[in-house]
Amino acid sequence: MLRRIYDWCVAAADKPYALWVLGAVSFAESSFFPVPPDIMLLPMSLARPKRAWLFATLCTAASVAGGVLGYAIGAVLYDSVGHWLINLYGLGDKVEAFRAGYAEWGAWIIIGKGLTPIPYKLVTITSGFAGYNIWLFVMCSIIARGGRFFAVAVLLNRYGDTIRAEVEKRLGLWVAVLVIALVLGFVVAFRMI
Repeated sequence: MLRRIYDWCVAAADKPYALWVLGAVSFAESSFFPVPPDIMLLPMSLARPKRAWLFATLCTAASVAGGVLGYAIGAVLYDSVGHWLINLYGLGDKVEAFRAGYAEWGAWIIIGKGLTPIPYKLVTITSGFAGYNIWLFVMCSIIARGGRFFAVAVLLNRYGDTIRAEVEKRLGLWVAVLVIALVLGFVVAFRMI
C-alpha cells in the first residue's frame, strides 16, 4: 500500500491536477485536516526536483491561506467549530494556557510551531481565539511555513536524485520515520500546550 501511494504521488508530479491536490491538502492541513502536505510534497519533489520550488511556493501560499481560515475558526467560530476541533485533539483543557502565552511570545510561538511537525491547525485556531493581530499572524505564518517547505525544496532540489534512490530502497523505513515525526509532533503539542 505504501508503495502504491508513493508511486501515485511520484506519477502525479507530472499531472495537471497535482498542483490542485497539493494546494488543497496544504490549505486543509492548516485549518482542520490531520494529514500534513509533506505526504505529497516529498514524493512529488523527489520525482521533479526542479519543480520543488514551485511545490514549496504552492504549499506556503495554500498553507497560509488555510491558516487564515483556521484563524477565522478560532476568532469567529471557536464556541462551536473551533472548540470541537481543539477537543477532537484532546487539547480543550490546555487552550487557555496556550492562549496566555500569546501575550508575551505570540510571534515566536507561531514561527516555532509552524516550522515543526506540531499540527499547525492548533496554532492557527488558537491564534484567532487569542485575538492575535491578523497581519502579524500572516507574516509569521509566511516565515514559518515558507521556511519549512523551502527547506524541503532546497534539499530535494540539490540532492533529490540521491535522496530518491535512498527513499525508494527503504520506503518503509522512511515512511515510519515520517509517521514517528508526526506522532512526536502531536505528543509535543500535548505537552507544550
